[in-house]
Amino acid sequence: MAALPVYRWRLAPDGYATRRQLRARGLRPGGQDVAAQLERPRRRGPLVAYLYRIDLAKPVRPMTPARWAALARANAARRTCPACRRDAGYVIPASLGMCVPCAYPEQYAA
Repeated sequence: MAALPVYRWRLAPDGYATRRQLRARGLRPGGQDVAAQLERPRRRGPLVAYLYRIDLAKPVRPMTPARWAALARANAARRTCPACRRDAGYVIPASLGMCVPCAYPEQYAA
């Protein structure tokens, strides 16, 4: 297996992009392997960003009505308190595991 080309931070040649940069252009890697990597030097080891070739990228698949509905159900489940079964109106913090009034009933008793 050949080694990946490594470029310094901000010095990658044209024609390469990270996942975020591809997504900003409406593209996705589309199954291609990582083509190169960027390294940013740090004291505890380098930060690495993987690069993909833009010419091999494919367009992002459009959201279908079924995918929109599934996303809405998933978000609703994240907002529903397992203790009181109400929609909290915000994403339930994982650290609490329930809505704030259920986690701290003494403060919300009034």
